[in-house]
Amino acid sequence: MLYIRFSLFFSLVHLVCYIIAGIIDLRLAKKMYVGKDRLYRAFFRDMEDPKQSLRIAKLLIPSQLLRGILMSVVLYPVLPFLFGLSFGMRFLFLAGMMFVYADFCSAIPFSNTIEGIVYLKKEFVEKRMFWTIQLEAIIYSILFGLLSGWLLFW
Repeated sequence: MLYIRFSLFFSLVHLVCYIIAGIIDLRLAKKMYVGKDRLYRAFFRDMEDPKQSLRIAKLLIPSQLLRGILMSVVLYPVLPFLFGLSFGMRFLFLAGMMFVYADFCSAIPFSNTIEGIVYLKKEFVEKRMFWTIQLEAIIYSILFGLLSGWLLFW
């Protein structure tokens, strides 16, 4: 029962943090995602197209809940260890894990990852672009570390 409860809360915390960080990033970096001249037009769906926007809206919550469940299951072996940590250490571990493994050191080349710096064209990783996208990862990781460090272990 502990593992199921952990996965459910983990998924909900992930979803909330993902949406908050995404909203902030979309406001700061709208030109990358929206408009005729958007930077990612070659591979991101057009959020201004009502049909594609509806598809994104329908899949957003279920896909992120699934991601949350999958990420939580990986932590099952270390749960007893995490329960023994102070809030500060849980925050550092969980925020760091999400930032390092889920974002910056991801094997997927994107504007804010090490792989992206290596493989993407310059316009996708210019300093402003890199830090704008990185801000989303930092906000997400900090929120996730705070909420999960507090909610998942009471």
